[in-house]
Amino acid sequence: MHSSAYTTNNELLLKNGLNLQAVFNLKDLPQTLCDKIQTAHTDVSAFKQLIVFAHGGKDMWQAMQASDYADTKDPIDSFSKDVVHTYFEQDLAKHMFQFIYPHEQQNIPLRELGELAGWHHPTPFRVGINEAFGSWFAYRAVVLADTDLPLTPKIGLPSPCDTCVDKPCITICPAKALEGGDLSLPTCLNYRLEDGSKCTSTCLSRLICPIAKEHRYTNKQIKYHYGISMQSIKQFYDKN
Repeated sequence: MHSSAYTTNNELLLKNGLNLQAVFNLKDLPQTLCDKIQTAHTDVSAFKQLIVFAHGGKDMWQAMQASDYADTKDPIDSFSKDVVHTYFEQDLAKHMFQFIYPHEQQNIPLRELGELAGWHHPTPFRVGINEAFGSWFAYRAVVLADTDLPLTPKIGLPSPCDTCVDKPCITICPAKALEGGDLSLPTCLNYRLEDGSKCTSTCLSRLICPIAKEHRYTNKQIKYHYGISMQSIKQFYDKN
């Protein structure tokens, strides 16, 4: 299925690379998911819908790099929230909305929302995948809103991993962390921390995946994201 089946048609969002958008009615969400949302936002009665904004491919990174946010702290979060703010100001000015991601006190189950939209299928290397963008997409903002936007039909395609025979992501892993078809997180993290690790600032398993390789992030983008994850890994090990 062509990537247009996944992407929004809003010009502002497309221009800034937030090209994936999913709209859900709050009343239709699974109760377990609603409970997680209500953990930090006990009163959601003013809102009707939950809207997910995400990006597929390189466009958002390139738009952010060309903006004033490129050299700021948390540039991607700040850029994404600003684009969503502008989207509401321009197109939905009469409606209320509230960010629940990014949010300091909210842990939104992004993968569950992606699965509801049909964007997210699991992979052996534990990064979501779909036919349109491969593993090269990410969730950037989630809002509650009092809107009545058309709901997003779920994309019902199977996981591309189901028809992948060679499984190169498993065989290429230098840490052998994917043997058995699922990631051994301790093995992966320990290898990433080794001197001379090939996965300090990337994931070879993700890179070799053949699905939608044309949407692969730029080297600079990959290094940025894996650099942040490495900081988190080191902080975790320092604490333990």
